[in-house]
Amino acid sequence: AYDEGHLAFGTVDSWLIYRLNGGASASPPIHVTDSTNASRTMFMNLHTLKYDPTLLSFFDIDPAKIALPKIVPSSHPTAFGKLASGPLAGVPIAGCLGDQSSALVGQCGFLPGQAKNTYGTGCFLLYNVGHEPVISKSGLLATVAYDFGNNRKPVYALEGSIAVAGSGVKFLVKNLNFVDSAAHISDLAASVPDNGGVVFVTAFSGLFAPYWIDDAKGTLFGITQHTQKGHIARATLEATCYQTKAILDAMAKDSGHALESLAVDGGLSNSDLCMQAQADISGIRVDRPAMRETTALGAAIAAGLALGVWNELDDLKNVNQTGRKVFTPSAEREKNLKMFKKWEQAVEMSRGWVRDNLE
Repeated sequence: AYDEGHLAFGTVDSWLIYRLNGGASASPPIHVTDSTNASRTMFMNLHTLKYDPTLLSFFDIDPAKIALPKIVPSSHPTAFGKLASGPLAGVPIAGCLGDQSSALVGQCGFLPGQAKNTYGTGCFLLYNVGHEPVISKSGLLATVAYDFGNNRKPVYALEGSIAVAGSGVKFLVKNLNFVDSAAHISDLAASVPDNGGVVFVTAFSGLFAPYWIDDAKGTLFGITQHTQKGHIARATLEATCYQTKAILDAMAKDSGHALESLAVDGGLSNSDLCMQAQADISGIRVDRPAMRETTALGAAIAAGLALGVWNELDDLKNVNQTGRKVFTPSAEREKNLKMFKKWEQAVEMSRGWVRDNLE
Protein backbone atom coordinates (compact mmCIF):
# COMPACT_ATOMS: atom_id res chain seq x y z
CA ALA A 1 0.00 0.00 0.00
CA TYR A 2 2.86 2.38 0.82
CA ASP A 3 4.67 1.82 -2.48
CA GLU A 4 1.41 2.23 -4.40
CA GLY A 5 0.51 5.46 -2.57
CA HIS A 6 -2.65 4.05 -0.97
CA LEU A 7 -1.59 4.51 2.65
CA ALA A 8 -2.66 7.24 5.07
CA PHE A 9 -1.00 7.94 8.41
CA GLY A 10 -2.21 9.89 11.40
CA THR A 11 -2.42 10.01 15.18
CA VAL A 12 -5.64 8.94 16.90
CA ASP A 13 -7.21 12.40 16.57
CA SER A 14 -6.82 12.23 12.78
CA TRP A 15 -8.64 8.90 12.67
CA LEU A 16 -11.44 10.08 14.97
CA ILE A 17 -11.99 13.27 12.96
CA TYR A 18 -11.91 11.27 9.72
CA ARG A 19 -14.54 8.84 11.04
CA LEU A 20 -16.75 11.53 12.58
CA ASN A 21 -16.86 13.25 9.19
CA GLY A 22 -18.04 10.06 7.51
CA GLY A 23 -14.71 8.51 6.57
CA ALA A 24 -14.11 7.81 2.89
CA SER A 25 -17.70 8.76 2.02
CA ALA A 26 -17.11 12.41 2.98
CA SER A 27 -16.64 14.80 0.09
CA PRO A 28 -13.77 15.39 0.41
CA PRO A 29 -12.53 13.05 3.19
CA ILE A 30 -11.19 15.06 6.15
CA HIS A 31 -7.63 14.06 7.07
CA VAL A 32 -6.26 16.64 9.51
CA THR A 33 -4.48 16.98 12.83
CA ASP A 34 -3.50 19.88 15.06
CA SER A 35 0.05 20.89 15.98
CA THR A 36 -0.11 19.51 19.55
CA ASN A 37 -0.81 16.04 18.19
CA ALA A 38 1.45 16.40 15.16
CA SER A 39 4.37 17.20 17.48
CA ARG A 40 4.12 13.62 18.79
CA THR A 41 4.89 12.10 15.40
CA MET A 42 8.47 13.47 15.41
CA PHE A 43 7.82 14.49 11.79
CA MET A 44 6.95 18.13 12.59
CA ASN A 45 9.30 21.09 12.90
CA LEU A 46 8.46 22.83 16.19
CA HIS A 47 9.37 26.25 14.79
CA THR A 48 7.37 26.11 11.55
CA LEU A 49 4.59 23.74 12.69
CA LYS A 50 4.97 21.97 9.36
CA TYR A 51 6.31 18.58 8.39
CA ASP A 52 10.09 18.75 8.22
CA PRO A 53 11.69 17.18 5.10
CA THR A 54 14.83 16.29 7.06
CA LEU A 55 12.85 14.46 9.72
CA LEU A 56 10.70 12.67 7.14
CA SER A 57 13.85 11.56 5.35
CA PHE A 58 15.40 10.37 8.62
CA PHE A 59 12.40 8.10 9.22
CA ASP A 60 12.36 7.04 5.55
CA ILE A 61 8.92 8.60 4.99
CA ASP A 62 8.09 9.73 1.46
CA PRO A 63 5.15 12.19 1.63
CA ALA A 64 4.42 11.44 -2.03
CA LYS A 65 3.61 7.85 -1.08
CA ILE A 66 1.77 8.34 2.21
CA ALA A 67 -1.03 10.77 3.03
CA LEU A 68 -0.03 12.70 6.14
CA PRO A 69 -2.78 14.67 7.90
CA LYS A 70 -2.80 18.39 7.23
CA ILE A 71 -1.58 20.32 10.29
CA VAL A 72 -4.08 23.00 11.31
CA PRO A 73 -4.53 25.19 14.43
CA SER A 74 -6.01 23.59 17.55
CA SER A 75 -8.98 25.93 17.28
CA HIS A 76 -10.65 26.41 13.88
CA PRO A 77 -14.30 26.85 12.76
CA THR A 78 -14.10 24.71 9.60
CA ALA A 79 -10.80 22.76 9.34
CA PHE A 80 -12.05 19.75 11.33
CA GLY A 81 -15.30 19.40 9.38
CA LYS A 82 -18.71 18.45 10.82
CA LEU A 83 -20.37 15.43 12.38
CA ALA A 84 -21.73 13.35 9.52
CA SER A 85 -24.48 11.41 11.29
CA GLY A 86 -26.41 10.91 14.50
CA PRO A 87 -28.50 13.39 16.47
CA LEU A 88 -25.72 16.01 16.22
CA ALA A 89 -25.24 15.67 12.46
CA GLY A 90 -24.05 18.96 10.97
CA VAL A 91 -22.53 20.26 14.21
CA PRO A 92 -18.99 21.55 13.51
CA ILE A 93 -15.92 20.02 15.11
CA ALA A 94 -14.04 23.15 16.13
CA GLY A 95 -11.38 22.14 18.67
CA CYS A 96 -8.67 19.48 18.77
CA LEU A 97 -5.79 19.16 21.23
CA GLY A 98 -3.55 16.48 22.68
CA ASP A 99 -4.74 15.47 26.13
CA GLN A 100 -2.04 17.19 28.19
CA SER A 101 -2.18 20.37 26.12
CA SER A 102 -5.94 20.34 26.56
CA ALA A 103 -5.57 20.05 30.33
CA LEU A 104 -3.25 23.09 30.35
CA VAL A 105 -5.86 25.04 28.37
CA GLY A 106 -8.59 23.79 30.72
CA GLN A 107 -6.56 25.16 33.63
CA CYS A 108 -6.31 28.49 31.75
CA GLY A 109 -2.51 28.25 31.79
CA PHE A 110 -2.15 30.94 29.13
CA LEU A 111 0.79 32.89 30.58
CA PRO A 112 4.48 31.98 30.46
CA GLY A 113 5.49 30.47 33.79
CA GLN A 114 2.12 28.81 34.43
CA ALA A 115 2.06 25.04 34.77
CA LYS A 116 -0.28 22.15 35.42
CA ASN A 117 0.14 18.58 36.59
CA THR A 118 -2.36 15.83 35.74
CA TYR A 119 -2.29 12.98 38.28
CA GLY A 120 -3.72 9.98 36.45
CA THR A 121 -2.37 6.46 35.98
CA GLY A 122 0.86 8.30 35.26
CA CYS A 123 1.61 11.96 35.85
CA PHE A 124 2.14 14.68 33.25
CA LEU A 125 3.44 18.21 33.79
CA LEU A 126 3.22 20.99 31.22
CA TYR A 127 4.93 24.36 31.73
CA ASN A 128 4.05 27.31 29.48
CA VAL A 129 7.26 28.85 28.07
CA GLY A 130 5.67 31.38 25.70
CA HIS A 131 5.98 31.88 21.96
CA GLU A 132 9.40 30.28 21.41
CA PRO A 133 10.23 26.62 22.09
CA VAL A 134 12.76 25.92 24.84
CA ILE A 135 14.99 22.93 24.14
CA SER A 136 15.60 21.27 27.49
CA LYS A 137 19.03 20.45 28.85
CA SER A 138 17.52 18.86 31.96
CA GLY A 139 15.67 15.80 30.71
CA LEU A 140 12.39 17.39 29.62
CA LEU A 141 10.57 17.47 26.28
CA ALA A 142 9.86 20.55 24.16
CA THR A 143 6.34 20.53 22.77
CA VAL A 144 3.51 22.70 21.47
CA ALA A 145 1.17 23.80 24.25
CA TYR A 146 -1.54 25.07 21.88
CA ASP A 147 -2.06 26.99 18.67
CA PHE A 148 -5.35 28.89 18.53
CA GLY A 149 -4.72 30.38 15.09
CA ASN A 150 -6.67 33.49 14.05
CA ASN A 151 -3.43 35.53 13.91
CA ARG A 152 -2.39 34.35 17.37
CA LYS A 153 1.14 33.03 17.79
CA PRO A 154 1.52 29.39 18.86
CA VAL A 155 2.48 28.76 22.48
CA TYR A 156 5.09 26.21 23.53
CA ALA A 157 5.70 24.16 26.67
CA LEU A 158 8.19 22.02 28.51
CA GLU A 159 6.80 18.61 29.41
CA GLY A 160 7.79 16.06 32.02
CA SER A 161 6.18 12.64 32.39
CA ILE A 162 6.06 10.27 35.37
CA ALA A 163 5.35 6.62 34.57
CA VAL A 164 3.66 5.66 37.85
CA ALA A 165 1.18 7.73 39.84
CA GLY A 166 -2.32 6.29 40.25
CA SER A 167 -0.99 2.94 39.08
CA GLY A 168 1.15 2.87 42.23
CA VAL A 169 -2.02 3.11 44.31
CA LYS A 170 -3.59 0.37 42.17
CA PHE A 171 -0.56 -1.82 42.94
CA LEU A 172 -1.21 -1.48 46.68
CA VAL A 173 -4.91 -2.25 46.23
CA LYS A 174 -4.87 -5.04 43.64
CA ASN A 175 -1.50 -6.71 44.20
CA LEU A 176 -0.93 -6.27 47.94
CA ASN A 177 -4.56 -5.97 49.16
CA PHE A 178 -3.73 -3.04 51.43
CA VAL A 179 -7.30 -1.66 51.22
CA ASP A 180 -10.55 -2.49 49.41
CA SER A 181 -10.41 0.42 46.95
CA ALA A 182 -8.12 3.20 45.79
CA ALA A 183 -10.41 5.73 47.49
CA HIS A 184 -9.24 4.44 50.90
CA ILE A 185 -5.49 4.80 50.31
CA SER A 186 -5.43 8.38 51.62
CA ASP A 187 -7.15 7.25 54.83
CA LEU A 188 -4.57 4.50 55.25
CA ALA A 189 -1.74 6.97 54.61
CA ALA A 190 -3.28 9.37 57.14
CA SER A 191 -3.28 6.65 59.82
CA VAL A 192 0.41 7.42 60.45
CA PRO A 193 1.94 10.87 61.08
CA ASP A 194 4.66 10.52 58.42
CA ASN A 195 6.36 7.96 56.19
CA GLY A 196 8.35 6.46 59.06
CA GLY A 197 11.53 6.81 57.01
CA VAL A 198 10.16 4.68 54.16
CA VAL A 199 10.93 5.70 50.56
CA PHE A 200 9.26 3.86 47.67
CA VAL A 201 10.81 4.34 44.23
CA THR A 202 7.86 3.25 42.07
CA ALA A 203 9.99 2.41 39.04
CA PHE A 204 7.80 -0.45 37.81
CA SER A 205 8.90 0.22 34.23
CA GLY A 206 11.97 2.35 34.80
CA LEU A 207 11.91 6.06 35.58
CA PHE A 208 10.80 8.79 33.17
CA ALA A 209 11.57 12.52 33.38
CA PRO A 210 13.87 13.95 34.43
CA TYR A 211 15.88 10.80 35.24
CA TRP A 212 15.32 8.53 32.20
CA ILE A 213 16.64 5.39 33.92
CA ASP A 214 15.39 2.40 31.96
CA ASP A 215 17.09 -0.25 34.11
CA ALA A 216 15.58 0.90 37.42
CA LYS A 217 12.98 -1.24 39.20
CA GLY A 218 10.57 -0.56 42.02
CA THR A 219 12.42 -0.51 45.33
CA LEU A 220 11.43 0.10 48.96
CA PHE A 221 13.96 1.64 51.33
CA GLY A 222 13.90 2.34 55.06
CA ILE A 223 11.72 -0.57 56.18
CA THR A 224 12.09 -1.60 59.84
CA GLN A 225 10.18 -3.89 62.19
CA HIS A 226 8.01 -0.87 62.99
CA THR A 227 6.92 -0.23 59.38
CA GLN A 228 3.15 -0.40 58.84
CA LYS A 229 0.92 -0.42 55.78
CA GLY A 230 0.23 3.26 56.36
CA HIS A 231 3.90 4.15 55.99
CA ILE A 232 4.11 2.35 52.64
CA ALA A 233 0.84 3.93 51.49
CA ARG A 234 2.17 7.37 52.35
CA ALA A 235 5.50 6.63 50.66
CA THR A 236 3.62 5.58 47.52
CA LEU A 237 1.78 8.91 47.33
CA GLU A 238 4.98 10.80 48.11
CA ALA A 239 6.84 9.04 45.28
CA THR A 240 4.72 10.94 42.75
CA CYS A 241 5.30 14.17 44.67
CA TYR A 242 9.08 13.70 44.74
CA GLN A 243 9.21 13.01 41.01
CA THR A 244 7.04 16.06 40.41
CA LYS A 245 9.48 18.20 42.41
CA ALA A 246 12.38 16.81 40.35
CA ILE A 247 10.59 17.82 37.15
CA LEU A 248 9.70 21.26 38.55
CA ASP A 249 13.36 21.80 39.44
CA ALA A 250 14.33 20.83 35.89
CA MET A 251 11.75 23.24 34.49
CA ALA A 252 13.16 26.04 36.63
CA LYS A 253 16.68 25.32 35.30
CA ASP A 254 15.57 25.28 31.67
CA SER A 255 13.30 28.32 31.87
CA GLY A 256 15.32 30.39 34.33
CA HIS A 257 12.22 30.96 36.48
CA ALA A 258 11.11 29.08 39.59
CA LEU A 259 7.44 28.16 39.63
CA GLU A 260 5.28 29.75 42.33
CA SER A 261 2.05 27.79 41.86
CA LEU A 262 1.07 24.46 40.30
CA ALA A 263 -2.44 23.81 38.95
CA VAL A 264 -3.48 20.19 39.44
CA ASP A 265 -6.14 17.80 38.16
CA GLY A 266 -6.67 14.08 37.61
CA GLY A 267 -7.86 11.31 39.92
CA LEU A 268 -5.03 11.40 42.44
CA SER A 269 -5.51 15.14 42.91
CA ASN A 270 -8.72 14.27 44.81
CA SER A 271 -6.52 13.29 47.76
CA ASP A 272 -6.04 16.26 50.10
CA LEU A 273 -3.20 14.41 51.81
CA CYS A 274 -1.36 13.88 48.53
CA MET A 275 -1.84 17.48 47.41
CA GLN A 276 -0.65 18.82 50.77
CA ALA A 277 2.38 16.54 50.49
CA GLN A 278 2.98 17.94 47.01
CA ALA A 279 2.93 21.50 48.34
CA ASP A 280 5.24 20.59 51.22
CA ILE A 281 7.74 18.67 49.10
CA SER A 282 7.87 21.12 46.18
CA GLY A 283 7.73 24.24 48.34
CA ILE A 284 5.08 25.92 46.15
CA ARG A 285 1.33 26.43 46.24
CA VAL A 286 -0.80 23.66 44.76
CA ASP A 287 -4.00 24.99 43.17
CA ARG A 288 -6.86 22.50 42.67
CA PRO A 289 -10.09 23.41 40.84
CA ALA A 290 -13.47 22.18 42.04
CA MET A 291 -14.24 20.86 38.54
CA ARG A 292 -11.27 18.67 37.67
CA GLU A 293 -12.26 17.41 34.19
CA THR A 294 -9.94 20.02 32.74
CA THR A 295 -8.93 18.00 29.68
CA ALA A 296 -12.51 18.00 28.41
CA LEU A 297 -12.84 21.68 29.35
CA GLY A 298 -9.72 22.52 27.32
CA ALA A 299 -11.19 21.00 24.16
CA ALA A 300 -14.41 22.93 24.78
CA ILE A 301 -12.43 26.16 25.19
CA ALA A 302 -10.63 25.56 21.89
CA ALA A 303 -13.97 25.02 20.15
CA GLY A 304 -15.51 28.03 21.88
CA LEU A 305 -12.70 30.31 20.72
CA ALA A 306 -13.18 29.09 17.15
CA LEU A 307 -16.93 29.73 17.15
CA GLY A 308 -17.06 33.03 19.02
CA VAL A 309 -18.24 31.83 22.43
CA TRP A 310 -15.13 33.65 23.62
CA ASN A 311 -13.16 36.08 21.48
CA GLU A 312 -9.99 36.60 23.51
CA LEU A 313 -8.12 34.67 26.17
CA ASP A 314 -8.93 37.43 28.66
CA ASP A 315 -12.58 36.42 28.31
CA LEU A 316 -11.68 33.12 30.01
CA LYS A 317 -10.19 34.54 33.20
CA ASN A 318 -13.20 33.50 35.32
CA VAL A 319 -13.71 30.04 33.79
CA ASN A 320 -13.53 27.25 36.41
CA GLN A 321 -12.24 29.60 39.10
CA THR A 322 -15.03 29.11 41.63
CA GLY A 323 -14.34 26.75 44.52
CA ARG A 324 -10.63 26.23 43.90
CA LYS A 325 -8.63 24.95 46.87
CA VAL A 326 -5.05 26.07 47.44
CA PHE A 327 -2.61 23.95 49.44
CA THR A 328 0.26 25.99 50.87
CA PRO A 329 3.67 24.57 51.86
CA SER A 330 4.30 23.81 55.51
CA ALA A 331 6.95 25.64 57.49
CA GLU A 332 9.07 22.46 57.80
CA ARG A 333 11.09 23.27 54.69
CA GLU A 334 14.38 21.79 55.91
CA LYS A 335 12.73 18.49 56.86
CA ASN A 336 11.12 18.19 53.43
CA LEU A 337 14.36 19.03 51.61
CA LYS A 338 16.14 16.37 53.67
CA MET A 339 13.53 13.79 52.65
CA PHE A 340 13.92 14.81 49.00
CA LYS A 341 17.66 14.14 49.28
CA LYS A 342 16.80 10.68 50.61
CA TRP A 343 14.54 10.22 47.59
CA GLU A 344 17.37 11.18 45.23
CA GLN A 345 19.65 8.71 47.03
CA ALA A 346 17.00 6.00 46.65
CA VAL A 347 16.67 6.75 42.92
CA GLU A 348 20.40 6.20 42.46
CA MET A 349 20.19 2.93 44.37
CA SER A 350 17.30 1.70 42.21
CA ARG A 351 19.50 1.62 39.10
CA GLY A 352 20.74 -1.52 37.41
CA TRP A 353 18.21 -4.11 38.57
CA VAL A 354 17.61 -5.45 35.06
CA ARG A 355 21.23 -5.68 33.97
CA ASP A 356 22.48 -9.13 33.00
CA ASN A 357 26.01 -8.30 34.08
CA LEU A 358 26.09 -7.05 37.68
CA GLU A 359 29.87 -6.95 38.02
